[in-house]
Amino acid sequence: MSPRSASRAPLTLVRIDATSDAPLHRQIYDGLRDAIVAGRLAPGAQLPPARVIAAELSVSRVTVATALSQLRAEGYVESRERSGTFVSTSIPDDLLTAHLRRRRLVQPLRPRMHTPAVRKEDGFGDETRFAPRGGPPRPFRTGLPAVDAFPWDVWSRLVARRLKRSGRALADYGDSRGYAPLRAAVASYVAAARGVTCTPAQVFITNGAQQALDLIGQVLLNAGDEVWLEDPGYPGARRAFHAAGAALVHVAVDDEGISVDDGRRRAPSARMVYVTPSHQYPLGMTMSLARRLELLRWAREARAWVVEDDYDSEFRYASRPIASLQGLSDGGPVLYVGTFSKTLFPSLRVGYVVAPEPLVEAFADARFTLDRQSPTLEQAALADFMNEGHFPRHVRRMRLLYESRRNALIRAVKDIAPDLLELGPSDSGMKVVAWLPPGVSDRDVAARGEAERLELSPVSQYATNRLARGGLVLGYAAFRSTALRHGVRVLASLIDG
Repeated sequence: MSPRSASRAPLTLVRIDATSDAPLHRQIYDGLRDAIVAGRLAPGAQLPPARVIAAELSVSRVTVATALSQLRAEGYVESRERSGTFVSTSIPDDLLTAHLRRRRLVQPLRPRMHTPAVRKEDGFGDETRFAPRGGPPRPFRTGLPAVDAFPWDVWSRLVARRLKRSGRALADYGDSRGYAPLRAAVASYVAAARGVTCTPAQVFITNGAQQALDLIGQVLLNAGDEVWLEDPGYPGARRAFHAAGAALVHVAVDDEGISVDDGRRRAPSARMVYVTPSHQYPLGMTMSLARRLELLRWAREARAWVVEDDYDSEFRYASRPIASLQGLSDGGPVLYVGTFSKTLFPSLRVGYVVAPEPLVEAFADARFTLDRQSPTLEQAALADFMNEGHFPRHVRRMRLLYESRRNALIRAVKDIAPDLLELGPSDSGMKVVAWLPPGVSDRDVAARGEAERLELSPVSQYATNRLARGGLVLGYAAFRSTALRHGVRVLASLIDG
């Protein structure tokens, strides 16, 4: 690539709109990413230097560097020492074409209710069920945000204002799809923060992410339909799709996420796949771009649905949150699930699902049948919380706080138990896996931890196939550094004692 052609390339690929609300680095990122996915920038193509892009777009080098850093984190580009930045060569050629553009979706199934009994022989009997305890949470409870750092004064004011202004109206039956201003706020948020392509009509408010999964199972699954699940993976998804009568197919995960090859071997014509690509539950890896594209290709070939659970993607520490599978599919067969239980507080019980357009009517019918509606007052207060800017400010504060607490946990393990605990990926989320020495039972350690006032989740309880090594899922978001350090010290004594 000559210097002249290199310097002019960005002008044909990136449009800077000074009137747009999108940050400049996001506009540059979007332009280059779209060019790569569409094939206008081929694998191996060299990008101009950041200073050249900055000069021709009249932006700062820091802005360009931020966009390139995000592309690099997501696997779209790669840096080569002393050579520059290149489009990643690991992206399959046939996926960088119109195959990922909007296609005709299969007709949705009619909603129905199907709830088989859960039996121990089905593989659910040994899972830990959440049972609230009195007093403060114990280290290392998972799934719990820092409720002590939530802006309760702001929330209380918003709830009180809503009651005063529209309490009577909110006391009546509401829209079963969700409070309209909240659906609009969610659509705007996931589009800007997660690259989700949707309208408010595609957003359905649910009582937490678990109800969203139940709703998906009701609408899309018939008894006996095969569903790929990550192994190890989220028990709530197993329960939801088992309750819908599905045949669960437990698919291995590796460093890049769910193994599409393993899924093809086990159930090549499955009806659905459930994944946590931004932060695999519970192991913590991020699904690579190549694996995301491979999964979407299989879904297209098998005419299968992809359920993307994006439960805590806001909390990413190494780079900006990675764009969603739903956005990458460009209107394809992806159902996007999110929740506010992790970002705000668990008892709020507000989640949502973004359904593809052809499924909107079926989801509306099923949502009405499921439990009529979610509480309207909380939805209205949450809509105000988002529309008035409190939500993004809170997320930014929590991202810094959780990063600090994650760092405290990493330091504690390094100082106290470097030979006893090996931490897994920790670039995002509110928890991290700590692998135990070979031969040590994670369930035994968790049981002993109960007596020492630790809440330890063994990795084996999330898996159906035997693991080569035991591990513990350690939640850190709700705990101060002193509590985390004390917890590591007690945990080390349990392993070494």
